[in-house]
Amino acid sequence: MKGLKRQIRTFARNKALLLMVLPGTVWFILFCYLPMPGAIIAFQNYMFSTDGFLASILHSEWVGFKNFEYLFKTEDSFIIVRNTLLYNTAFIILGTTLSVIVAIAISEIANKKLAKLYQTGMFLPHFLSWVIVSYFVFSFLSVDKGVLNQLLTFLGMDPVFWYSEVSNWPYILILVNLWKGVGYGSVVYLAAIVGIDKTYFEAAMIDGASKGQQIRKITIPLIKPIIIIMFILAVGGIFRADFGLFYQVPRDTGALYPVTNVIDTFVYRGLKVTGNIGMSTAAGLYQAVVGFVLVMVTNFIVRKINKEQALF
Repeated sequence: MKGLKRQIRTFARNKALLLMVLPGTVWFILFCYLPMPGAIIAFQNYMFSTDGFLASILHSEWVGFKNFEYLFKTEDSFIIVRNTLLYNTAFIILGTTLSVIVAIAISEIANKKLAKLYQTGMFLPHFLSWVIVSYFVFSFLSVDKGVLNQLLTFLGMDPVFWYSEVSNWPYILILVNLWKGVGYGSVVYLAAIVGIDKTYFEAAMIDGASKGQQIRKITIPLIKPIIIIMFILAVGGIFRADFGLFYQVPRDTGALYPVTNVIDTFVYRGLKVTGNIGMSTAAGLYQAVVGFVLVMVTNFIVRKINKEQALF
């Protein structure tokens, strides 16, 4: 009885916070946890039934791990895994670094109205769909009308066939991803910087610390836990590729598949050809399991180094 009363008092004390979390909780339950039983399709030769989804699962043939063979026995298996891992590694390292730099730079702007303007300008690309971004990129890289080729022609140089030059696209995709995502990624770090007690900086200025020393000795150490947490969460998605980036921006050009084909685009093209829903579910389950394991391993390593900075 005492335990129940204690829980009721705790609930009443945290009622406002629990209500704030409620929409996110409902969203996760509806779109993340309820669909989980559907992962069984990864082990079936899924066939549609007119009697509904449950009937489709019950009447579909059980094939075990056969759907996973599509990912690992194909000739492109090494290429898609390599591309997914290398691109996401670059996105995590460069994205985290640039997001922190942008957050620090915005926080140091004395004119707050100007800071808001810069922040809004860098935040805006996040809301653009990859279809729109792909046309922006095409306006620069088009062979005959592209801005870059017109500039090269003006300088007396030969135009570049960007959509057939494989070697350029790793840099293009990384640059486009950073342009679209850094502004959004910097919001969390900016919020952490704003929350730092100003007395630390005042004391540092009295001691004669320069702006660079304040950033190195105060700002970065105090937001380091947030950086580590965001890094751990990002590692969980290292086997998930942004489909729009790798499909829309290169315009699904076959010549660029060696450097633009990732797990998500490979599965999509396979699904279009074979219509095998079980295969695509197997790919999603594989990405989720590997991501979960990586989060646990990364968090375990961080916990061994500094327990207070671990995610849990």
